[in-house]
Amino acid sequence: MARYTGPKLKLSRRVGVPIADTPKHTSKRALNFPGMHGFRSRRKGDFGIRQTEKQKLKYHYSVLEKQFLRYLAEANRRPGNTGETLLQLLERRLDNVIRRAGLARTVWAARQLVAHGHVRVNGRKTDRPSCTLKVGDVITIKEKTQKLAREAMESLAGHEVASWIDVNPSELTIRVVALPTSDQIPFDINPNLIVEFYR
Repeated sequence: MARYTGPKLKLSRRVGVPIADTPKHTSKRALNFPGMHGFRSRRKGDFGIRQTEKQKLKYHYSVLEKQFLRYLAEANRRPGNTGETLLQLLERRLDNVIRRAGLARTVWAARQLVAHGHVRVNGRKTDRPSCTLKVGDVITIKEKTQKLAREAMESLAGHEVASWIDVNPSELTIRVVALPTSDQIPFDINPNLIVEFYR
């Protein structure tokens, strides 16, 4: 499985917005620190603006280009606004739902939780972080890993759980109760620019 293994903070700095909700990524100093060779500001053209929007979305959900193109092709096939459908597909990834529920601090931690076999969907073990969830799906965490998930929840005190999922903190279960809408995604993105980039 191909994945990005380099420095994550560099990705936030590259697109100019925090791609994770941790203090390391959200501090202004981390985003604006010029680095060893200084900072050269360049005005972006139309292509650059659209490319940056695309990169923001890829980095936020931690997907590579080939996988991102598959999501875009699927969104194109479905009826409705392609940009909104693309966001909905990415938002319903299993690793992202665990992140939104607050059972993991970052999408990378959520991905590791799934890939190591600690998560069950509707009672069945699932080790694919890219698994797309449907309304009514129930996610549970293995007993051995519940302590780790509780520690993550405690470290994310004040974390707002997305309204399209229902979390039971005592049993550590997550239920998908609705499809996410673009205004429920806590990340500033313009999906129409991304669709335009590939046209």
